[in-house]
Order: sequence, then structure tokens, then C-alpha cells
Amino acid sequence: MNTAKLVRYLDEFLGVRDIPDSAGALNGLQVAGAAEIQKIAAAVDASEAAIRGAIDAGANLLIVHHGMFWDGNQPVTGPRYRRLKLLLDHDLALYSAHIPLDVHAEVGNNALLARKLGVQIKGRFGEHNGIQVGVFGDLQIPLGVLGDRVAGVVDGPVRVIEGGTDPVRRVGIVTGSGAGALAEAAAIGLDALVTGEASHHAYFDATERGVSLLLAGHYATETLGVRALAEHLQERFQIPWTFLNLPTGL
Repeated sequence: MNTAKLVRYLDEFLGVRDIPDSAGALNGLQVAGAAEIQKIAAAVDASEAAIRGAIDAGANLLIVHHGMFWDGNQPVTGPRYRRLKLLLDHDLALYSAHIPLDVHAEVGNNALLARKLGVQIKGRFGEHNGIQVGVFGDLQIPLGVLGDRVAGVVDGPVRVIEGGTDPVRRVGIVTGSGAGALAEAAAIGLDALVTGEASHHAYFDATERGVSLLLAGHYATETLGVRALAEHLQERFQIPWTFLNLPTGL
């Protein structure tokens, strides 16, 4: 598959030119590589371990959710130098999609997690850079059962902070670091918010605003999108892919 053609498809499919994001996200092709794509590796983060894993897997395109330029315009030294050198030495292209992959209706982290939990999506919420990144909907379920269901989807522990009604009736999902949406969750009448991680004060925000908070890990809640995107490309273009599971525990 021609790399330029595939990148154009990804840019359009994900809407990377139209969806606002943080300056350091640099959505799209971050590092050019081989002219033809034979195999795709998908990972949550553009870490050195992920780059080495993609090389070992024989991939020449690495698709990630968190790209490698979050710290802005910095000297090419240390970890940045090592990552770039590996990519360039092995003709490995790097493509990143942050908010575009969070909000996508088909392969987005939030929509995927909602569907896996059985949430009937009714709308969006969770403003970030002028766009609603999260989803909410109906799900009649005891809070404890919801916690167990989330744990089953992410295959890991879930911290449940009880704040809302039990059983739960309306659930919001903002994967990654989405606890900042608690105020909005309360304002639209959600009983629970499922996200990845939170600051200390989120405990009191949840209990005092009447919204239960379920913390399933930033990494764990954001593996869904890159996997679904790579699978989508395999189905459309017959490009084999592999997922590099490199959990951070955060």
C-alpha cells in the first residue's frame, strides 16, 4: 500500500485537519518512512519500546494515540534523538491521532468503550479545545456491576468512587484523563463517569456533585481506538497489523 495514499485516507477518515487539539499533538504523519506499507503496528504511545517493538514485528508504519512531540519544539537529544534515529534508520513511518481518535464514531476510544459496556449513546459532552470528546447514554445497572464490566473490558483493576445514584441510569465516558468533565457530567444529570485517571481533588468533586467516578487507567481505556483503527485498515486495504501492548499501569 502506497504510504502517501494511506496517509491521505487516514487524514480524511479521522478528520485530523478539522478537529482541534493541543499544539503538541501534531496529529497525522509525524515522521515519514517507507514509500510502501507492508505491515502496521499499533500502540498507545510513541515510546522507544513501541518503536523497537514495531521494528521487531517487521512493521513499517506505527500508528499511535499519543505522539512524540508533546513537549514542543525541543532539541533532538536524549530520548527524542533515540526515537527519531530508530524510526529513520528503519524507514518506519509514525502516524499519530489524539483527539481525532477519541471522538471518532466508529473507531474512537469513547464510542468503542461505550458500546462494549452496553451504553446506548444519546449524545456528547466533555468539552476540550472547543470540541465535545466524550459520550453519554443510558445504562440501567448496579454500580458494582458497572465497575466489574469496565474491569472486564479493560482487563484490569477499576477504582470506583461512589457519588451518584445506585443503580446507575445514565453513564458518561471520557477515556484517558477525563475527570475534568465531572462538573459537566453533573450538569447533564449523569450518575456515573467512566474515565482513566484523575487528580486527588476529583474524589471530592465526584462525591459532592453526586456523580460516581470509575477510574480504569489512562492507558487501559485508550487501547481500543488504535486497535480498531488498525483492524479497519486491514479490512479495507488488506494490510496485516499487530498490537504492541506496553501498559504503563497509569
